Amino acid sequence: MVLNSVCMCVLLCLPCAFYAAMTAAGSGNGFGTTSWWGFSPALDLQATCLEASMEHLQLSQDGIPELNILLVGSVDGRHILKTMSQAHRWPRRKINFYVLENNLEALGRQLLFLSLAVEPLEKMGLQEKSETFLELMGNTLLRGQTAAYLQEKAKLFIRYVTDPDFQQAHLPLVDLSALKFKERDQLEAIFKFWRNPDPQTFQIKQLWDLRLRQYLGARYDSRRGVCDWDLNMKLHEHGAKVINFREFYRWRDTGMAFEMREAPYDIPNKTLASGRLLRHKGERIPARGYWGDVATGPYIIFGIEAEDPSLLKTTNGIPSKVSMAAFLPGIRKATVVLQGEEESGGSSFVTDRNAGQSALHKACFSGTCSWRGGC
Repeated sequence: MVLNSVCMCVLLCLPCAFYAAMTAAGSGNGFGTTSWWGFSPALDLQATCLEASMEHLQLSQDGIPELNILLVGSVDGRHILKTMSQAHRWPRRKINFYVLENNLEALGRQLLFLSLAVEPLEKMGLQEKSETFLELMGNTLLRGQTAAYLQEKAKLFIRYVTDPDFQQAHLPLVDLSALKFKERDQLEAIFKFWRNPDPQTFQIKQLWDLRLRQYLGARYDSRRGVCDWDLNMKLHEHGAKVINFREFYRWRDTGMAFEMREAPYDIPNKTLASGRLLRHKGERIPARGYWGDVATGPYIIFGIEAEDPSLLKTTNGIPSKVSMAAFLPGIRKATVVLQGEEESGGSSFVTDRNAGQSALHKACFSGTCSWRGGC
């Protein structure tokens, strides 16, 4: 097993279990079968696991202490971003992150977020970088500018997974050597789907509505009241009081978590597409659709904690600011620090091969899927 071979040489650190039950809303059906964001705040793993990790430190070839961290099912790379943004608070050490996911779409999204974080500032400013991150992370629809960036990156990622030498020359922070050839082919198919500019290949508005109807059932017509109950009795009661009803209901109803510009958001976010094998007329066929979260939302990962207490202020129990105000400073800080790490070569990210990936078929992303319910 791949997991056994990795556990022998890295620190096993799974902090998410402490928070997941505390901040999630809805039921298991609302979470979906494919996770696109975590249900716990981003953690500085050096602080969370420092006592245990000190026992596993060893010197690297250049004499700098080296720390290995295994992330299993972290989904969105938030712990990597948070850990590196806080690295200046700890003694200098080289950190290797080993990422293990059960679906390749989540792996592709993490590669996208890390690549975005290390974009040169002369190409993309901090504000634009932060807003692009939020759009790609939690919006079902993108602006034209963000969609063009995604297509540009998809072309580059295709070369990354098909040409290891090119990848190491242009993104040395990431090591994809542990991926199987089959998984590289599947990632290539995913990135080719991202690159396709045709919006009809992923009709996210209809797919989101189908997911919401499936989750709410008979409560669909009273979804505003259900949303208010989930927010106040679940999220607010468990500490996520910075999330206000207006933004939460907008996300629950349309899948739009962050609208920062007065610009049309009309292009499907294809990074939220995933493939499954479904039974149709007695046959198992590959289908593409949205099978992610429609209950909790992406606000938890960076939006409910902040170093500036004024960002989390409430007035008469109502948040004074939207959770995006707490989101942006954390993203800006992480991207600045990661940009510096990329230039100095201070950390690395090792992507491990994915277990249980046989259900993802290349046909889901190559345009040959014909099932009308999911494609």
